[in-house]
Amino acid sequence: MDNKAKLRISGAVAGGINGLFGGGGGMALVPLLTKWCGVEEKKAFANCVAVIFPFCVISAAVYLFRTHLDLTAAPPYLIGGLIGGLLGGRLFKRVPTVWLRRIFAVFLLYGGVRYLL
Repeated sequence: MDNKAKLRISGAVAGGINGLFGGGGGMALVPLLTKWCGVEEKKAFANCVAVIFPFCVISAAVYLFRTHLDLTAAPPYLIGGLIGGLLGGRLFKRVPTVWLRRIFAVFLLYGGVRYLL
């Protein structure tokens, strides 16, 4: 299978996860890009940030038209998310890849344990 097909399949998997769970597509996309598609880790993290926004917009539109989506509840965490995204984006080049991997793993473990309990 050529790499373009692998990238498309990876994107479809991440988009599907994002749609099913209302987010989290990037958690699947980073390992798919690095392990299956051979993308360098820092580039994979950066690409995930770039593609998650359109995934989220599409998922939000589907939720808006199919279920009840309370847009008035979003501004408090949207503002915090924008600030955090700005700070994280500025720190990204300074953080070594090994620490990005460890931080990512801690978030995955935290989320997994939280949902299991």
